[in-house]
Amino acid sequence: MAGVKVGHTTLISGAGKLDRGKGPVRTGITCVMPHDTVYTERLIGGAFVLNGAGEVAGLTQVVEWGLLETPILLTNTMSVGKVSDAAVKWMTRRHPGIGGEDDVILPVVGECDDSFLSDAVGRHIHSEHVYRAIETAAGGPVAEGSVGAGTGMITCDFKAGIGTSSRTISADVGRYTLGVLVLTNFGVMPNLRIDGVPIGELLLPTFTDLSKRVANYGSIIALIATDAPLLSSQLTRLCKRAALGVGRCGSYAAHGSGEIMLAFSTANKVPRVTHGMTHKVEMMLDRAIGPFYEAVIEATEEAIVNALCMADDMVGQNDNFAPGLPLDQVVDLLHRYRPR
Repeated sequence: MAGVKVGHTTLISGAGKLDRGKGPVRTGITCVMPHDTVYTERLIGGAFVLNGAGEVAGLTQVVEWGLLETPILLTNTMSVGKVSDAAVKWMTRRHPGIGGEDDVILPVVGECDDSFLSDAVGRHIHSEHVYRAIETAAGGPVAEGSVGAGTGMITCDFKAGIGTSSRTISADVGRYTLGVLVLTNFGVMPNLRIDGVPIGELLLPTFTDLSKRVANYGSIIALIATDAPLLSSQLTRLCKRAALGVGRCGSYAAHGSGEIMLAFSTANKVPRVTHGMTHKVEMMLDRAIGPFYEAVIEATEEAIVNALCMADDMVGQNDNFAPGLPLDQVVDLLHRYRPR
């Protein structure tokens, strides 16, 4: 979507037995830059937590103020603090007034657990990796699958990671774009559904000998961007529908999982510094939002499927193995269930 940029730092090194602090490493950083001057020209944002066994640091302020003022960074669970610290250093160098004449900041940092494949306790993310993801963020097609924060992620026992999808929405009020980026890491094989087909159950006999993670259902972070002029409450309602898209792929929001959705609109920019105490924004009336609900459900589902389709086999720590989704088999199964 115009103005929104995405950057990745991917870390892959080592093999074999887990040696905490040394590897193997299968992790990374993904940065979503809402626009180039998000600190000085904040965007309207909203969020929804379906199940909260996960974390997006800085989300409380986004929900309270309805404003987004930092890049959004995604990483592994154990590195949230290090990534937040690096984001503070990057932003205070760029905006020296932070913590002085300006407010302090709370960077938005989301996580999923990649410990099945990576030495998570080793916390191999360093500040330069965060800087690289931010500074290489670019518009255009987004790399998907085992890249950035998605490097060590799994969905329904198959290799997954970063996925994206978008929709163009023509409504009575105009023509708009809605995009979704997911960091997907949830579920077990029997849960997986694609276009309503129980793909996971159908593939299960092929993978009876696969060593699967058993103590961790996993999580998903979904980021939604739109150029439609939506208010914070409307963006929050959009996030709730994104959770329906996660459910379409088979998630039941398990006790130990985190399903956290964050949305922002690029249509209105709220300046940090003004000469007055009022600021005008454009808004869409609630009656026009229906097509956006449909679009975000479809795009979230498709982004998860894209993450699965774009990720290849990966061997990680202690030789744990996450197979790539067998695409030829999946296509065959979909054709059987959805004959043309």
